[in-house]
Amino acid sequence: MVKAVMEAVPIEITVIDANDEVVAWNKHETRLFTRPMTTMGRNIRQCHPEESLPKVERLVEQMRAGKRDSARFWIDMRGRKVLIEFYALRDEKGRYIGCMECTRDVTDIQNLQGEKRLLDEV
Repeated sequence: MVKAVMEAVPIEITVIDANDEVVAWNKHETRLFTRPMTTMGRNIRQCHPEESLPKVERLVEQMRAGKRDSARFWIDMRGRKVLIEFYALRDEKGRYIGCMECTRDVTDIQNLQGEKRLLDEV
């Protein structure tokens, strides 16, 4: 059931543990940012472009230190608007146990106009 939910959510999710290693992701076949299976267990520093690495490291360190719980930014990619969000993962005592990167193509959402009600035909 959990796997079905993870594949059904309209967001690409990557989970990074407290050691900064990739431990899970969804939507393997349709990702905007594809990852080879060899990414599993890899340090996040090996998964981001060199030019963005200092910012990724700073963000993770801020979450680890409890100074930040999330970050949101967006980029233009192949004519689409892509929203990327990072969320700190914490245990029941508030200790940092990793983070989650969520990516979504929001182009169609940005273009919504008017209303469409449940089961309305377009």
